[in-house]
Amino acid sequence: MTTHILDTGGAAIAYDVEGEGGRPLMMIGQPMDASGFTALRAQFPDRKVITYDPRGLGRSTRSDGRTDNTPETQAADVHAVMQAVGGPVDLFASSGGAVTALELVASYPDDVVTLVAHEPPIIDVLPDAAATRRARDGFMAIYQAKGGGAGMAAFIQMSSWQGEYTDEYFALPAPDPAQFGMPAEDDGKRDDPLLGTSSLAITDYYPRVDDLKAAPTRVVIAVGEETGNAFTARTAIHTARLLGQEAVVFPSHHGGFMGGEFGYAGKPEEFAVKLREVLG
Repeated sequence: MTTHILDTGGAAIAYDVEGEGGRPLMMIGQPMDASGFTALRAQFPDRKVITYDPRGLGRSTRSDGRTDNTPETQAADVHAVMQAVGGPVDLFASSGGAVTALELVASYPDDVVTLVAHEPPIIDVLPDAAATRRARDGFMAIYQAKGGGAGMAAFIQMSSWQGEYTDEYFALPAPDPAQFGMPAEDDGKRDDPLLGTSSLAITDYYPRVDDLKAAPTRVVIAVGEETGNAFTARTAIHTARLLGQEAVVFPSHHGGFMGGEFGYAGKPEEFAVKLREVLG
């Protein structure tokens, strides 16, 4: 593996290139850096695989004076990396990275041959968008009031809830961080990219449907079979319908491609088999 630093204007983007062979395969997440793809990357020894750290995360720094993670800015950074490594590429994009990828295809339609967008957390595609936004704002408010442990526990409660956000959900008490093995003490920090305000632009994004349909890119929306009817499964299903398709079912859950990174225990080998099948 070789690591490179690319100046994209207002940011120094760290990206990794490993292997040779076939069309380049890029893997992106948000707010996750390249380390989250260690297990999945290892399943593709026959491909050139590119991973990167989004600006302001991991090894990538930003000097643009901003803290917000907008899909438009993220897409421009990914486009710059693709130009540096030589495209077009196949792209696997997870969570907020899938939102970035949808903007990338709409803005730079010649960059990607096949996009697999895995569980993009886009609120406004949902029939219960107003309630979902209220649920999201709820865990963010707990984070601002009580810190990381309480905020993460509330995020888990919100993201694992099955089905639409009803009065039953909003009647739930705030969860105890200890039940998830998290500290209740407030460390005073409020800069978590998942729990804070920096990623609001990701969940508030709406796909550019006409541009996506007009692009030469084959767009596949993916959903984990174990995600059930939770938030990101529902957003995947409704995003796919918005594009006139059905979501393709992948093994495991939202972090199903991971092998233990960030506390997720997925099924990376099975996930890679399905990804190969979908990429063709």
